[in-house]
Amino acid sequence: MHQLDRVVIRFAGDSGDGMQLTGDRFTSETAQLGNDISTLPNFPAEIRAPAGTLPGVSSFQVAFADYDILTPGDAPNVLVAMNPAALKANIADLPKGGTIIVNTDEFTKRNLAKVGYDSNPLEDDSLAGWDVHKVGLTSMTVGALAEHPVSKKDAERAKNMFALGLLSWLYSRPHESTMAFLEKKFAARPELVAANKAAFNAGWNFGETTEGFAVRYEVPPAQMAPGNYRNITGNTALALGLVAAGVKAKLPVLLGAYPITPASDILHELSKHKKLGVTTVQAEDEIAAIGVALGAAYGGALGITTTSGPGVALKGETISLAVALELPLVIVDVQRAGPSTGLPTKTEQADLNMALFGRHGEAPVAVVAAQSPVDCFHAAIEACRIALKYRTPVILLSDGYVANGSEPWLLPEISELPDLRVEYASGPNGEDGKFYPYLRDPETMARPWAVPGTPGLEHRIGGLEKADKTGDISYDPANHDFMVRTRAARIEAIDVPDVEVEDPSGEAKVLVLGWGSTYGPIGAASRALRQRGVNVAQAHLRHLNPLPKNLGEVLASYDKVVIPEMNLGQLAHVIRARFLIDVVGYNQVRGLPFTSTQLETMLEEVIKNV
Repeated sequence: MHQLDRVVIRFAGDSGDGMQLTGDRFTSETAQLGNDISTLPNFPAEIRAPAGTLPGVSSFQVAFADYDILTPGDAPNVLVAMNPAALKANIADLPKGGTIIVNTDEFTKRNLAKVGYDSNPLEDDSLAGWDVHKVGLTSMTVGALAEHPVSKKDAERAKNMFALGLLSWLYSRPHESTMAFLEKKFAARPELVAANKAAFNAGWNFGETTEGFAVRYEVPPAQMAPGNYRNITGNTALALGLVAAGVKAKLPVLLGAYPITPASDILHELSKHKKLGVTTVQAEDEIAAIGVALGAAYGGALGITTTSGPGVALKGETISLAVALELPLVIVDVQRAGPSTGLPTKTEQADLNMALFGRHGEAPVAVVAAQSPVDCFHAAIEACRIALKYRTPVILLSDGYVANGSEPWLLPEISELPDLRVEYASGPNGEDGKFYPYLRDPETMARPWAVPGTPGLEHRIGGLEKADKTGDISYDPANHDFMVRTRAARIEAIDVPDVEVEDPSGEAKVLVLGWGSTYGPIGAASRALRQRGVNVAQAHLRHLNPLPKNLGEVLASYDKVVIPEMNLGQLAHVIRARFLIDVVGYNQVRGLPFTSTQLETMLEEVIKNV
């Protein structure tokens, strides 16, 4: 048994080969051992792209280690390629000397020709620089299931379980949870339960008996804080954060949503929690979805709507209405690559401008961003806190990278979560005994939350401009100017924590500033630089509107500020305009997250030239 401190494995194959399921099961097994983990699913948008083609390749990368890790790895150590397309699409990412486990059964002349191979790479010298293991995954699986009452097609589909069994043996993973998973997944068809279990065991036994794998590996558990952990994706964490917010606020939660990649899993997860006061409504379109959520907020519930960039564009008018009505509403935007339909299953950070400015008129809202899968839970609670306390719409930004990625989550103590309880208006608030719907709390500038049907609290709502205090329709120029400025001041008055700077030496001259899912790559790059004696400071923004009050002071204390973003410089534009600092932007829009190596190289060059 050879001990390693970290391994990065990428499972790759056709969209129908079950690579996401295989990766997910391997991740779950790894989580049980106590390793720190980080994952990167990557799949096409098409329901079923042409079999055996490059556009149809689906992959799942998982990094696991005996120490704290921040990313799913820049490059795999092991590539499991189920066909020629998977090999060709991923071989450039595998460093020389890496391990390739390849399904030889799929390397037919027809499949090779589909992806432009003139000769079989398994037979020429093109893979000489890698450690190649040729395994007939399909034929061996079919052979192992010869005595099982399943069709040849179902037997061939089980090859992913054979591959999972082989990798589980190779890296000393447990498999009890996978056996339980198969029993639940195929409960209605016992023959498939038995067949998939047999395929897994065949892969395990093949690893144990073949001479092709001379060494078996072990990655010890990571040193983690004591407590109960579970593996969790960003979308699931965000959904549970919304549930927790409803419980801590003692309010019903209503989600109005229209299915859209990559946000749909939040709807799926929330629909499971009716017993905790959650109602989910799958509306006929994006506009109806936010209308349902805003109506629920007017009725006294915690209104939520989830979507991605195209949906936010459609919801813009209703968000502006929520700004005018000054009601608590959380809009979750799980960003994807645009514009238009763009790359629906790929990640990007290009909705920041829309979140900050994408409405007609002066319609400011609070904007919060999640930085990792686990942080989605806490970011959701923070978005709800702001929405409820300040009676404002809040846009919560996630993206495909953190939404679909996963990591270990230390289950929090309920008592440690913030108290989000709010009080509805219960009676008249004016000195004259009348109810004034826009008479504000002097501390938060929030108006009273008057639930319809409460005696004595009758008032108008609607999109036309409101008169100060009374809420009556007003066309008075001075009143309009006052209300526009008041709505802006309300957002600026939101209490957000100061930005924290990680600068261990205190001697760094360069600050790298990030937001959202760049947290992991920036943190890994900064850590690597410091280990080599290069000083660099790091800060990360959760609150993008309003910005932390100490941000200007922090930025001014460094000679150079670098902002990596998966867009063309949207936060950089805001920082330049707000603080008159000539920041260095580092941008990419490739549908993939930054690698820590590319950020490390870039930052080192900037530091040298300061």
